[in-house]
Amino acid sequence: MNPARASEPGTGTGTGTGTVAIVGGGPGDEELLTLAAVRELERADVVLYDRLAPHANLHRLAPHALLIDVGKRPHHHPVSQAEIEQLMVDHALAGRRVVRLKGGDPFVFGRGGEELLACRRAGVPARVVPGVSSALAVPASAGIPLTHRGVSHAFTVISGHAPLTESEFEHLAGLGGTIVVLMGITNLPSITAGLVRHGMRADTPLAAIERGFSPSSRTTVSSLADILHDSHAVGITSPAVLVIGEVVAVAQDGDDAAAARIDSLVALAGS
Repeated sequence: MNPARASEPGTGTGTGTGTVAIVGGGPGDEELLTLAAVRELERADVVLYDRLAPHANLHRLAPHALLIDVGKRPHHHPVSQAEIEQLMVDHALAGRRVVRLKGGDPFVFGRGGEELLACRRAGVPARVVPGVSSALAVPASAGIPLTHRGVSHAFTVISGHAPLTESEFEHLAGLGGTIVVLMGITNLPSITAGLVRHGMRADTPLAAIERGFSPSSRTTVSSLADILHDSHAVGITSPAVLVIGEVVAVAQDGDDAAAARIDSLVALAGS
């Protein structure tokens, strides 16, 4: 572990056990931090932050805190989840105000529930500050609506971190609406193949949005059939959010064109 020290940790509450705030930091842009998140950072003695959390200006946002980088990268976890939980608990038991700063929302594929349970087991007072989930914010930043009248009335968010089962693919392919995949780049070949294998059209629009809400953000629009070729051609890398469904066509062509496309597909299916 290589902590980034902004200052010595504060003295905390001074008496007894400190506290832990499990804070959602949004998709990486500090302007998407909630007011509650900013307040927690301002009074923190210790901040344990993730790779995808807004950490570039933590020295300003948390001026009195010891800053500890506990971020994980694909296939590289220098600080294990168990060690992160132990750090939170140890600092709180020493009487400090601890902020566990996470990307997105801590309870959307963020292991925030596990960290809350670790605090409860240790008798440490803890609260959760919700954050703006990248599943919602990143598509919006690219102008892609997850729902759109006449095009999609529902959306499903899944983790692509682990391979899906055949029954999961079958369920997803039959849901309709929009599918949002977080952490899906590594398993992109199996995700696209599984959805097509279970009935999704190969020409279903797909957008890969890399590094959402950063100056280097990039959106690649493709289809289930073509995304692997396009991914290799342009070099799509993590972190990225995948959006699968006709809403991608809305962003590209407008709602009238997307609705006309859906009408033609429905007519073909019924013929």
